[in-house]
Amino acid sequence: MHLIIPYAASHALAGPEALADLQLPHLQTLLAVLQRQPVQQDSEDTPLHMPHERLHAQALGWNDGLAALPWAAWQTAQTGTTPQAWMTPCHWQIGMDQVVMLDPTSLFLSDDESQQLLQAMQPFLQEDGLQVTWHSALKWHVQGALLTDLACASLDRVIGQNIKRWIPESPAARPLQRLQSEMQMLLYNHPVNNARDARRQISVNSFWLHGAGTLPTAAAPARHVALPEALRHSALRGDVQAWRQAWQGLDATAVADLLTHFKATGQATLSLCSEHAAQTYEAAPAAWHQRITRLFNKTTPAAALAALITP
Repeated sequence: MHLIIPYAASHALAGPEALADLQLPHLQTLLAVLQRQPVQQDSEDTPLHMPHERLHAQALGWNDGLAALPWAAWQTAQTGTTPQAWMTPCHWQIGMDQVVMLDPTSLFLSDDESQQLLQAMQPFLQEDGLQVTWHSALKWHVQGALLTDLACASLDRVIGQNIKRWIPESPAARPLQRLQSEMQMLLYNHPVNNARDARRQISVNSFWLHGAGTLPTAAAPARHVALPEALRHSALRGDVQAWRQAWQGLDATAVADLLTHFKATGQATLSLCSEHAAQTYEAAPAAWHQRITRLFNKTTPAAALAALITP
């Protein structure tokens, strides 16, 4: 059983109030009995995908060298040679010297609005050979040859960031760049956005492709992998109190379940992730278990989490 916790720590929550007196008893116990592995730290060239996404891909048995992680194909369980991706309608906030992507959930986009926007965009998408089907308000499923060899940054990597460094610039991405420009013009005066402006809601002025690629042939390992999203939204909003409450709830559920599994089987893997680092803890042989318990039983969750955001 492998529990991967995204946003276990966050650079948006780096103040002392985030970790002060944070009570996580089940995590405390696991840190005392599992063996800490070397930290995985992003280099200066930040990868397209988040640490928790790369760990998940490894747990699924995907090749470490994959430039594109095909989450759309995996999540929809669609195999084949045609590359697939997710398309998320979003808002690009244009500033003096940068363009920042807002969190798409902040749009509060309704299903009806999302479907109307997709319907207006369909002729342009189809002209570029993209087959796009509506999946949910913020997830449209895309298939087409245009996605071939297109490595896209994950949505979480781009939210709140200047999009310039994350827009693909390979030759394969040029049709995508043109399509994004066309959609910005199309959406500018779309009735959905006019109505949203009248209600003082954020407009939809672009889209982001993510999770592109085709499924690798490697079979997933037998172990169970869990990626709870309990901490994601509060971390992206920088909401300290909501994040602390979510952590306590996570400690009482998923972390407690992992501890129960470890006590019953002697096997468990825990990965704590921030935006740029990951620390994995694994079950150790009995001799190691005894030594780890003696040496590291004073390790606190606060210290373990702070290490994920320490430069």
